[in-house]
Amino acid sequence: MIENPSDTFVLCVQNSGYDASLEVRKIYRTVPDAQATRRSLLRVVDESGEDYLYPAKIFVPISLPKEAEPAFASTA
Repeated sequence: MIENPSDTFVLCVQNSGYDASLEVRKIYRTVPDAQATRRSLLRVVDESGEDYLYPAKIFVPISLPKEAEPAFASTA
């Protein structure tokens, strides 16, 4: 479970039930959402390019090198 809501990037480790929206072994950007975090959910920008809530347990928080962060930055 993600314990720190300020984590910006997560790795999807399981997508059962979400295979159209999430890819296993893919890095996703999160959007801070304290209420979702309290409910063991994460707001993740998925394959649609929109942010949706998913169970936190299907992700692992990761740290990206600073040089890689622009590649994952929002285009909005």
